[in-house]
Amino acid sequence: MTLVTDTPAPFITAEAPLISEAPQGTLFRFATAGSVDDGKSTLVGRLLHDSKAILADQLEAVTRTSQERGFGGAAGGIDFALLTDGLRAEREQGITIDVAYRYFATAARSFILADCPGHVQYTRNMVTGATTADAVIMLIDARKGVLEQTRRHLSVVALLRVPHVIVAVNKIDLLDYDELAYREVEASVRQVTTELGIDAAAVSVIPVSALVGDNVVDRSALTPWYDGPSLLELLETLTVIDDLDENGRATEDFRLPVQLVLRPQGAVVVAPELADDYRDYRAYAGQVASGSIRVGDAVTVQPGGGTSVVTGIDFAGVELTEAFAPQSVALRLADELDIARGAVIAAAGTLPGVTRSLDAELFWLDPRPLAPGARVLVKFGTTVVQALIAEVTGRLDLTTLAVEPATTLAVNDIGQASIRLSRDLPIERYADNRRSGAFLVIHPQDGSTLAAGIVTAPGPLTGAGDGSGAGSEVSP
Repeated sequence: MTLVTDTPAPFITAEAPLISEAPQGTLFRFATAGSVDDGKSTLVGRLLHDSKAILADQLEAVTRTSQERGFGGAAGGIDFALLTDGLRAEREQGITIDVAYRYFATAARSFILADCPGHVQYTRNMVTGATTADAVIMLIDARKGVLEQTRRHLSVVALLRVPHVIVAVNKIDLLDYDELAYREVEASVRQVTTELGIDAAAVSVIPVSALVGDNVVDRSALTPWYDGPSLLELLETLTVIDDLDENGRATEDFRLPVQLVLRPQGAVVVAPELADDYRDYRAYAGQVASGSIRVGDAVTVQPGGGTSVVTGIDFAGVELTEAFAPQSVALRLADELDIARGAVIAAAGTLPGVTRSLDAELFWLDPRPLAPGARVLVKFGTTVVQALIAEVTGRLDLTTLAVEPATTLAVNDIGQASIRLSRDLPIERYADNRRSGAFLVIHPQDGSTLAAGIVTAPGPLTGAGDGSGAGSEVSP
């Protein structure tokens, strides 16, 4: 979501140039995951280095630091992990603590990568990195195979329905590029992903050496028994969440959570010939969460259930004819509806009715345990409502990958719970809409994030979106 600042409004002219309205299908987001010391940061550094995405001065600084620390012995070398592990504590301990975001591009597409930590106590950071990812690269040390943290991260991937899973069997050079060792890890991985319900077609397994560079950017001659693509080749060809169909329309239904209602009423500096247009200007700003919208499309607004037609789409003073996820835009509607921050504007006829309860899967992130009866805040998009944890019904056993009965959740547990809300909301299953079906659980006193959750089943409908009870408050 774009930030609202106190900077003066730009001078808007009638001749403002049009920006490109081409489908935004060239940006690919991916995250790394896996157990500690499996080589995630080294792989990311190698990927950036071999794809020529590192500035000369940055490479020089990393090379100098590597030599000062004696990396590679007398022969020297580059510690590629230094390219992403920028915190002092990370470099001192040789671990990743926070999520490191890096941006690079090839001739095929642009990338945003999130290098996530592997330690159990930083699992919440891995959840953050994987939330918006089109793919997750799961690192596994070829010598160790699938570990408990590997299972935990794969469980998160399954929970978040990440579209693509790339398993990089790393350090294959330390096993003299042994095919049998690779096949054993591949078999173990596919068994775990099958048990977690991850589609086999969504899982790719690649033998790599992050340190040496085998199968990272270019295919390696040292793994003749592997006939698949290199890591970068695969990343350049996978589909993205916001891909369009053959007609140029987004494959998901349109959703825009309203962040701000724009009513300048003379507070914006415009050219004299545009003064009348902005005197009564009203638009609803936010980030397109999913789908696409065009001028002339019919929309529905919740809460309230009002309907209207899009008459204009504005982007920083420029009018568009169409907007796609994840653009941040302002929509103008034909009718003056009661719309405030937290409302959802959606393609007409696609929003479900409203409800005050839901069943969810939770990834518990806080050291304080969760127990039934806890009063919390739940954040859907731009809406925050009071809520009650009615019941904790189960917890995922990371060894057997089966859901076992439970009444509480501890830190890093993945569990199931029933939640009651204080207000009617249009709740969607995460399986139907990955962005609008996700939410956060927040501590009502200190504001800390307690859990990330996804909706598995909305509760009984309390209205069909016609406004009845939509704004009423009840005790959870």
